[in-house]
Amino acid sequence: MTHTPGRTHDVTLEIFDQITDQHPLIILDFWAAWCQPCKVFAEPFALMAELHPEIYFGKVNVDIAKDLAEAFQVKSIPTLIAFKNGDIVYEQPGIPPSELFEKLVQHLLS
Repeated sequence: MTHTPGRTHDVTLEIFDQITDQHPLIILDFWAAWCQPCKVFAEPFALMAELHPEIYFGKVNVDIAKDLAEAFQVKSIPTLIAFKNGDIVYEQPGIPPSELFEKLVQHLLS
């Protein structure tokens, strides 16, 4: 499993522990192909990944990685969950306003 800085990565339950072991800063986007708000958020999420290659940006397709979505009790999509050193530091459904998304990134980096 390789991490390409500045890109988003597909995440499943099978690789989740590896990712949290290898990356201290992680933001996961729980989404689905049929979800219109998820499509709207895909571009800002990808842009943030380009701007912050020091953070692992993962995409969790809830239709494929149902077990991971269930493990985090994701009930609404899109949902963002951020981790710092393996601990959840942010969890919120819906599309975050751009200023809130940037604050989240800065919080992770601090």
